[in-house]
Amino acid sequence: MKVTAAITGVGAYAPDYVLTNQELETLVDTTDEWITTRTGIKERRILKGEDQGTSVMGIKAVEQLLAKTNTRAEEIDLLICATTTPDMVFPATANLITAGIGATKAFGFDMQAACSGFLFALTTGAQFIQTGSYKKVVVVGADKMSAIVDYTDRANCIIFGDGAAAVLLEPNTEGYGLLDQQLHSDGNGARYLHQKAGGSRRPPTAETVANREHYIYQEGSTVFKFAVTNMADTAALVAERNHLTADDIAWLVPHQANKRIIDATANRVGIGPEKVMLNIHRFGNTTNGTIPLCLADYESKLKKGDDLIFAAFGGGFTWGALYVKWAYDGAAVATGI
Repeated sequence: MKVTAAITGVGAYAPDYVLTNQELETLVDTTDEWITTRTGIKERRILKGEDQGTSVMGIKAVEQLLAKTNTRAEEIDLLICATTTPDMVFPATANLITAGIGATKAFGFDMQAACSGFLFALTTGAQFIQTGSYKKVVVVGADKMSAIVDYTDRANCIIFGDGAAAVLLEPNTEGYGLLDQQLHSDGNGARYLHQKAGGSRRPPTAETVANREHYIYQEGSTVFKFAVTNMADTAALVAERNHLTADDIAWLVPHQANKRIIDATANRVGIGPEKVMLNIHRFGNTTNGTIPLCLADYESKLKKGDDLIFAAFGGGFTWGALYVKWAYDGAAVATGI
């Protein structure tokens, strides 16, 4: 029988510190009303403390995942971490997470595709399950975006937050799991959304630091237009290709970049707001964390056999959509965030 890769559990972690719109009003020229109207965000979480990187959040998310699924760390075959904010250039954040949880038999690597990274990583992890190579693959989406946000830039600092979530992929022969995907990238979009310095092209220097080139740079209006078109069209394509009507789709699981982008995607697929996972108002844009954080947030409402459409858009440009048939009833195991 055909083997598919099913999501059999979700774990999540959000830092304790809550950065509200009201606090941002004291940092930059903005207001709660301005932020809420343009983004839908009311607050976001920030990872505080010395020597605290993305791996810290990833470890906590995976530990919760293992506890909920009664999985021992040494049973994990592979761990993929989708992140844009690795703890360091090397080693991979995935390696730090496997060491932190005691996954002594797993190999791991990072996936960098900006906000689409979790979809790319989930699709990659599924291949190892579908080929029969591995039985338990953990996919983590985690980012400490506060590390690359300029808190004097009101256009960007209002958007991003920190957080992590993880899913367990296991073989399934009953038709549940990842059933279809459509992934894209276009490097011509790099100039509109990137980090100017810190890589091999422009290594860190006193000048790059003084010029604030180690923060997110984006041309917001251009990115918004590309995101609305590509994320929405790809989600609609995957739904149509699998003969899914709006009534068939239990949940749209969109990347939480901007409430207006989310609404446009839902409208394109024909889905009402009651079937759209939404927590941008609580967590902001956590980049690779958004989609799995939504799954953790809504786990109690997910039922075995639910048809889900995941959709994302990110720097690169990267974008894509997945069709997932949910493999278990979430109400019995959901813990929330």
